[in-house]
Amino acid sequence: MKLLSRAAKNKNYAPIQITAEQIVHEAKEEAEIHRHRPPKFKINDGTELADYRLRKRKEFEDLIRRVGWNVKAWVKYAEWEESQKQFDRARSVWERVLVIDHKNHTLWLKYAEFEMKNRFINHARNVFERAITILPRVDQLWYKYIHMENMLGNVAGVRGVFERWMDWMPDGHAWMSYIKFELKYKEIQRTRDIFERFVLCHPTVTSWIRYAKFEIKNGDACSTRKVFERSLDEVAAAQDDQEAQKLFIAFADFEASCNETERAKHVQLRPSWHYLDSGGSEKKNVTTWQKQNKQTEPSKSDDDQV
Repeated sequence: MKLLSRAAKNKNYAPIQITAEQIVHEAKEEAEIHRHRPPKFKINDGTELADYRLRKRKEFEDLIRRVGWNVKAWVKYAEWEESQKQFDRARSVWERVLVIDHKNHTLWLKYAEFEMKNRFINHARNVFERAITILPRVDQLWYKYIHMENMLGNVAGVRGVFERWMDWMPDGHAWMSYIKFELKYKEIQRTRDIFERFVLCHPTVTSWIRYAKFEIKNGDACSTRKVFERSLDEVAAAQDDQEAQKLFIAFADFEASCNETERAKHVQLRPSWHYLDSGGSEKKNVTTWQKQNKQTEPSKSDDDQV
């Protein structure tokens, strides 16, 4: 048997190189062009509507049976039921996905948003209550719950949610949100009580200065002075030099604004006691400190404007 001769293959590089990325991209474009789109149809009566809903539910159920771990599939299912005004079925879908992933705070927020959007206020409250019980350290859940009650004008409800949140000792932003809420309704004594708890939870120089600024604006010189004195006794010794300076400066500026020159001088001299180490050597020259910080005001931020 005679063998057919074959020409030798050209193993040189092609002048135009095609990457794997190009091949995948072209394949996707081809698939988009030839993708099968189901024909549009018009539903004429209740029977056809029931058939359509049954078919769609079967598609969604088959999908989540295959990829039940995919949260997006569940969300689309719940949103489709909502679009059909089948609120009980949509609620059932949300409950089923929460059984799978109850620590996903985004699911809780979407579930509560579904209830609020359709004006099921008590259901939304129930969702938020369960969410903050399971995930009490997620601030966004508390903020959304408070926002809902605030939009409804439920002042007592907002205060109750804030109180429960403060029991978890959140960060300073949460405390300041509570304080601003009470100031909005001119609840001065309530705000003062919250500040007392705030400085116990976060005993920092910044917290005490905020408390003092509140007293400057809403109290009197005596109450403000007491706040500053307490802050020096309880906090200044435990803070580093830079943080302690802010407290001394704020106190001295307050006394100067009250035309209490002698008191202001006395406050300026107090860092000399604070900056002495255990061996008696001075950590910082007090005179230099006074010159550097003369007429210096502590920095003001949005949270400081109480």
